[in-house]
Amino acid sequence: MEKEMHELLQEEQALEASRLLKAISDPTRIRILHLLSQEECPVGHIAEVLGMSQSAVSHQLSHLRSLRLVKYRRDGNTYYYTYQDDHVIGILRQVLEHISC
Repeated sequence: MEKEMHELLQEEQALEASRLLKAISDPTRIRILHLLSQEECPVGHIAEVLGMSQSAVSHQLSHLRSLRLVKYRRDGNTYYYTYQDDHVIGILRQVLEHISC
């Protein structure tokens, strides 16, 4: 009998995939990413649209930024956020399409 060869996932890859999936498994972060996939937004606008405090939004954005899922630009005292990773937005859109069927 012939021995099958399998491509094994390295431990570091599995950990990184787990971190990413955990980050996008949070309902608040999903809502933020969905909004940012549609428009660049300042923190105050995100907070207003999602009915959250600016502090809570900033906390979530910090987490998403640490995973390089969002980025920002500064204009004076205002920070404008947008998504950074097309792949993650694609996954999010596929999931949302899947649940709407």
